[in-house]
Amino acid sequence: MNDTPPSDIEFCNVVKRYGEVQAVSGLNFAVKRGSFHSFLGGSGCGKTTTLRMIAGFEQPTSGEVRLAGKSVAGVPAFERPVNMVFQHYALFPHLTVAQNIAYGLRYRNPRPDKKQQLRMADEALEMVRLSGFGQRKPSELSGGQQQRVALARALVNKPTVLLLDEPLAALDRKLRKEMQSELLRLQREVGITFVLVTHDQEEALSMSDSISVMHSGSIIQTATPEQLYEAPASRYVADFIGESNLFDGTVRQLNGNSVVLRTEQGLELTSPLTPNGKALSANAPGCIAVRPELISIAGANADMAREVKLPGSVEDRIYLGNTTEYRVRTQAFGVVCVRVPRQQDHGANAFEHGAAVRVGWDHANGLAMAL
Repeated sequence: MNDTPPSDIEFCNVVKRYGEVQAVSGLNFAVKRGSFHSFLGGSGCGKTTTLRMIAGFEQPTSGEVRLAGKSVAGVPAFERPVNMVFQHYALFPHLTVAQNIAYGLRYRNPRPDKKQQLRMADEALEMVRLSGFGQRKPSELSGGQQQRVALARALVNKPTVLLLDEPLAALDRKLRKEMQSELLRLQREVGITFVLVTHDQEEALSMSDSISVMHSGSIIQTATPEQLYEAPASRYVADFIGESNLFDGTVRQLNGNSVVLRTEQGLELTSPLTPNGKALSANAPGCIAVRPELISIAGANADMAREVKLPGSVEDRIYLGNTTEYRVRTQAFGVVCVRVPRQQDHGANAFEHGAAVRVGWDHANGLAMAL
């Protein structure tokens, strides 16, 4: 009996070239049915090209794309069981909200009659919590309401996969958070596969069941948000997801899962090997990553029961509301970033610019990985 859940999207050795430029390089991945998957990366990494090949707006140069288990080679966009929500909504200004939502229904086969189209549009509006807005024009709606209309228009056709091309980029921060919650609610209620493209790591981490981190046309790592943050496979992922203190050096010793790294300054650090990365070997280049929230800070003369302890001085103190970020200049490693919860950073526990301090962490707080 095969317990592997079915996939709605599969890429098999997919390559996409534009002339001499290779936009994506041999992609192999699968997106589980009914999941929320994100492609995360900087500009030009290939994430939007990947989305457009799923949608049918682009065809692979080589390799195969499958939707719901079937190859879609040569199948045009309008015949694929997918719909896309764009960053700029693309609503028709001269049509009402209901007419915008029902627009795509006229291309269904069999085509619903006008009464059915309006009923389906009303159901889609109810799904996105805009009941009663059907007769308004897009210009009479806020940005968040327009985004919900775009979602309703995409969902009214009941696609197998809903594609989201940075759909929240034009919204302010507070509205983005609200719409993230709405998207999660919708995905749970309708139960279809959502695929998001974004450069916003917080957005991807907060919404996704799984994330593919892309760089230079390749997928560097695919994992759950927790795995990406807590066990990055490489220095690039550790640096891209959240913030890390990265100490580069050469592997001096391997003791089971423990790695001893000699830094460029001649100091040795010990940390466990990340469980998801490439194997390291003696004398190979490597890196140890330590998250800022796992590092302690104390006065220069205070006791600190940590395995690694470094003296330094506060270069910057940045108040972030729920946390305070300290950037501490150390002689051994340059600037070390430390994040302290708000309740621990007040009165005698707060350090001003130029204060002499110590920072420290335990070996187990770091992760050793390949560059």
